[in-house]
Amino acid sequence: MLERIRLESLHQKVTTAENAVKIIKDGMTIGSSGFTKAGDSKAILPALAERGKTEDLKVTLMTGASLGHGTDGKLAEANVLKKRMPFQVDPILRSKINNGEILFIDQHLSESAELLHTKNLQSIDVAIIEAAYIERDGSIVPTTSVGNSVTFAALAKKVIIEINTEVPEEVYGIHDIYQAEDYPYRNVIPIVAPWNKIGRKSIPVDPEKIEAIVFTNRKDSPADIAEPDEKTTAIAKHLLAFFENEVLLGRLTDRLLPLQAGIGKVANAVLTGFKDSNFYDLTMFSEVLQDSTFDLIDSGKLSFASASSITVSQECYERVLGNLSKYKEKFVLRPQNISNTPGLIRRLGVIAINTAIEFDIYGNVNSTHIGGTKIMNGIGGSGDFARNAYLSIFVTQAASKGNNISHVLPMVSHTDHTEHDVDILVTDVGLADLRGLAPRERAQKIIDNCVHPEYKEELQSYFDRACERGGHTPHLLEESFSWHLRFSETGSMKQKTMAETAN
Repeated sequence: MLERIRLESLHQKVTTAENAVKIIKDGMTIGSSGFTKAGDSKAILPALAERGKTEDLKVTLMTGASLGHGTDGKLAEANVLKKRMPFQVDPILRSKINNGEILFIDQHLSESAELLHTKNLQSIDVAIIEAAYIERDGSIVPTTSVGNSVTFAALAKKVIIEINTEVPEEVYGIHDIYQAEDYPYRNVIPIVAPWNKIGRKSIPVDPEKIEAIVFTNRKDSPADIAEPDEKTTAIAKHLLAFFENEVLLGRLTDRLLPLQAGIGKVANAVLTGFKDSNFYDLTMFSEVLQDSTFDLIDSGKLSFASASSITVSQECYERVLGNLSKYKEKFVLRPQNISNTPGLIRRLGVIAINTAIEFDIYGNVNSTHIGGTKIMNGIGGSGDFARNAYLSIFVTQAASKGNNISHVLPMVSHTDHTEHDVDILVTDVGLADLRGLAPRERAQKIIDNCVHPEYKEELQSYFDRACERGGHTPHLLEESFSWHLRFSETGSMKQKTMAETAN
């Protein structure tokens, strides 16, 4: 195993997770690798949770995005977390956040590293970074994600490295490690195509800061990949038909523009739909590479993909990590403040496809909160892409839970993406192209094309009565959240008939 530490002076730093975690003290701020379950700490953070069961220990934890193997839940249960940022998906942690027991900062993924560099966030005391191996100069060759690890390694006072022998050393070369200059000396980031590599292949770190090295041998948590169902297939068909029409109108070519897709079954289904389309030589400039990315590479439809992590099923993990020579020249992993940087998204003309929890008749999107108050996961990188994309697309089912929940509403209960940043809305019912439309036009387009049939009449009534009252963006404020309130009280957003009310 010591062959994976090519700087011999660091051999003496090898220890156990239990010893290494003693470096972490109460009140510290920890920066850990990990981006959507990929390349996360699999030894130190679980050991920290164990410490928390017997010690009074509270820390602030920053990562790239979510962690795998239930680590966030273990930390939350052990009451180790005081504050967490910038993204999470764990049900135990989510519950404690919504109960007010743990503070959570829901942050654009492009911004957390920037705020650290500009000293607008508390400084990092300890960085925990997963590595495939350590180079002769002490630099770190990361594993399946980059995330915020470059910034954590640069700014942390102390560094703990987890060398994961499950990851082959052949990952060397799949990373493009570039750190933009601090303000006011920042230069142009010279990426003009997804395949441009502009940095080094390992993360630089001062070897003097490396306090401990721990060996692990554990795969990333597999992604939860759901097969396309009737609704997600319908959404994909509507979207592909839209793209085909854009080609006919001369706005796009059969190669489209670089694609970005949020994580989850809807985005995965949309990307999978490209396999049987007429599009070819596609590219991606995204945050996460999912199973569908590598399926498209295998089918010959996708020529190159850029992101910050690989988050895939166990089968796909084995296929890609076990055959890196086949895929190595087809993708690259970058720091998230590069993969998500607004300027590059705008420059490359990215087509962004993200998932909404709900949207309203004017095109405002809620992608983070249930009922306006309880966070689900977080905004992630959807805001980075939505505001700066060539096409900003949001997808969701029209209704769910036995059609007791409508995902198209008079007004969203929480706004993450305003109507100004949304171009296309898609449900399994249909697609609304909002470009060039005034608010009243947008509302009618959404009602006509996206609303579930069981809610269309009531939503049309709301809009018509609001228009009678007037306004540039007509609303009935006394009714705008009535659907949410109805669901809270009765378990359904459906309006009861007079007969039902009498009973």
